[in-house]
Amino acid sequence: MDIFSSIILGIIEGFTEFLPISSTGHLIVASNFMGIDQTAVTKAYEVIIQFAAILAVIFNYKDKFTIKKIDLWTKVFIAFVPIGAVGFVFSHQIKELFSVNIVAIMFIVGGIVFLIVEKFFIKEEKMLIDDVEDVTLKQSLIIGFAQIFALIPGTSRAGSTIIGALLVGLSRKASAEFSFLLAFPVMSAVTAYDLLKHYKDFSDANLMTLGIGFVVSFIVAFITIKLFMKFLDKFTFVAFGVYRILFGVTLLIYFS
Repeated sequence: MDIFSSIILGIIEGFTEFLPISSTGHLIVASNFMGIDQTAVTKAYEVIIQFAAILAVIFNYKDKFTIKKIDLWTKVFIAFVPIGAVGFVFSHQIKELFSVNIVAIMFIVGGIVFLIVEKFFIKEEKMLIDDVEDVTLKQSLIIGFAQIFALIPGTSRAGSTIIGALLVGLSRKASAEFSFLLAFPVMSAVTAYDLLKHYKDFSDANLMTLGIGFVVSFIVAFITIKLFMKFLDKFTFVAFGVYRILFGVTLLIYFS
């Protein structure tokens, strides 16, 4: 992988990881389009840019990462358990699902779901939970089960958790924020697993390429989180639903 490819993939990871449009799906398509083979070095690179995205969450929500927020993190951990268990047990089967066609179909399905949920979304703000710390244990668990759908490539981890959060009564901003925080244990677990699996491959990787990808992914993810929250002050998730459908259809046509 050269520096240009590293920058492009770093941008894609940083921009899409926390938006409901599937970072994995975009990375699969981008890698396919640029002719990047899924080698051990490529896997090592993906671990690095995922770790950068995790740091972006910590830097954006430093006030949430304290011992005083143990109650909040108990709820986040409960939401993490379903995908952690299912992902561990069915890891091999999940890997077999990775293909452009499945990504495209799930983009479309996810887009339709977003449009339907937005159509019937409760508009009265006073009826919605606007603070992630007010989320109940039951709501956290339901959001966690919704996140299981993210194991299907193209579904989007952020998209699944946001939909789950909207359905149990969180506001759009609270849904997005809970999704950001839930990304921490999920992506930490994935990164730790990949590090154990591919740590030997880092010695063969180009350190400059890895470093550039890390920095780019972190900066883009950090900015994206902030802009996304401002976006939700004025807009809904409809635009993401439409984008997902158009992108999915484009993939089916292009790769058919």
